[in-house]
Amino acid sequence: MKKRFLQNPKWVIPTLVIAIIVLFFISLQTGSIPIGTVDVLRTIVGNGTDQHQLVLFEFRLPRMVIALLIGAALAVSGAILQSVSQNELADPGILGINTGAGLAVVIFIYFFQGSLVGLGSLSIFIMPFFALIGAVFAAFLIYVFAWKKGITPVRLILVGIGINAAFSALLIVIQLRMEPNDFMQATIWLTGSIWGTTWSYVWAILPWVLILIPIAFYKARTLNVMQIGTQSAVSLGVPIEKERRTLLLVAVSLAAAGVAVGGGIAFLGLVAPHIARRLVGPKHQVMIPTAALIGALLLLVADMIGRNLLAPSEIPVGIIIAILGAPYFLYLLMRTP
Repeated sequence: MKKRFLQNPKWVIPTLVIAIIVLFFISLQTGSIPIGTVDVLRTIVGNGTDQHQLVLFEFRLPRMVIALLIGAALAVSGAILQSVSQNELADPGILGINTGAGLAVVIFIYFFQGSLVGLGSLSIFIMPFFALIGAVFAAFLIYVFAWKKGITPVRLILVGIGINAAFSALLIVIQLRMEPNDFMQATIWLTGSIWGTTWSYVWAILPWVLILIPIAFYKARTLNVMQIGTQSAVSLGVPIEKERRTLLLVAVSLAAAGVAVGGGIAFLGLVAPHIARRLVGPKHQVMIPTAALIGALLLLVADMIGRNLLAPSEIPVGIIIAILGAPYFLYLLMRTP
């Protein structure tokens, strides 16, 4: 009875939505410049002071919306990767997909004088495409090197860790050739930072999330069939290789969009799907939206902690997520046969 109650989406999804709304409102009030509840409400309806309007609409709201979008994108990406690979350790950060996307973006920054200002606001919309190229290239290398008469979960994770390390080394080499200011900017961004994001970043990532997450939800039945094994899925008439490629492209694209805007935020795509399965079970029609909400909630919490823990200084959200996610990864690694 307890398990049946815990896996009831009728209370899980509404609870997560309410938690996000409450935390969103609390986050609007907190920061280096605290704003009271009444002042937040007045500012939202257009009766606030110029300072409050500037702080809320130009600084806090964009980064909070970005946190929700990136959290949902990385969580759904991780859920797809874990299901397609049948590997509970799969995550776009651990497998090196995030690093591949980050490498492509840093190369893009480096060849344009190490600054995004050179192309104006257009560069913000170009970055996700460069990140997608890097992420697809990383996924291709992982697939090639992990293949040995098939792909085993352990081999996939080990190859992914190796690709991640290699791309991280290349990132350091490129960063060392940058100007000091650009080097620091790239370093902070690669740790997973949404500081300084504007509405332009929201519009850059929003189409990717609005298109790709519904596609993942549409493919939920295919993901369910994949869970019973490749041979069983083929016997049911599922074009397994075609569907696998499509789903991998969706997962890689979501991770690339998140990395292009928020940098290398690891472990979020690992933790959120696992929590979702514990709450609503493995059925992807319910698990995918639940994972998206959990990812959004976790990144929103990380952003609020990062902004307030050492205020007025900030801790990148990627560091907060790593502190929370690394122990869980080690736990899963130890219990994997």
